[in-house]
Formats: sequence, C-alpha cells, structure tokens
Amino acid sequence: MVIEDQERLEEAADFLRALAHPVRLCIVRRLLREGSCNVSYMQDCLDAPQSTVSQHLSKLRQAGLIRGERSGLEVAYQLKDERVAKILRALLCGADEEGAPHGDEEAATPCC
Repeated sequence: MVIEDQERLEEAADFLRALAHPVRLCIVRRLLREGSCNVSYMQDCLDAPQSTVSQHLSKLRQAGLIRGERSGLEVAYQLKDERVAKILRALLCGADEEGAPHGDEEAATPCC
C-alpha cells in the first residue's frame, strides 16, 4: 500500500470514528439542516447535559468536522466545509425525520 493511500484511509477512518455515536450524528445532521447552532440549543433538543453535548462537540471539532465561531459569550457551531456536508448528505439520506434508519424505531435517539 502506498503511503498516500494509507494516509487517506486513516483520515477516512478518523472521520467515521468521529461520527460513530448517535448523538454526534444528530448534532451534525442539525448543523447540516440549520447551518449553525449553539450549545444551549443542542442541549435542549437532545435533552442532554451541557457537559455531554460539549464532549461530543469537542470530538467533532478535533476530527475537523465542525468549527465554532464565538459571538460574545456564545459559540455557534457549523460544519467545517462543503466536503464534510457532502459526505454527511450521502450518509444521512436514508434516515427518517426522527433520526433513526428506516424500520428501526426502537433505536431512535432524541435528535435536534
């Protein structure tokens, strides 16, 4: 395997690893739909503690999927770039409005 190929595969694996949690998928889906959200909004719609939401945002930020823009005391998060948005559209196109894959109503996670 060529080193460049290995690096690309590692990058893809890191990207997928960052998305490998229902809460993080919900967060990026909301950012894809809305363009921008703050932690308070995500906390309310996910019905999760602020610390939990912040941990998930941190993982997404470290993986290079999202970025935050500070405005006063608030930070508005958005997808980092169109490449990320394009991949997420392809990944999430089969999810219903509740965030669960079709036919998997039991596994639905509260989603923004």
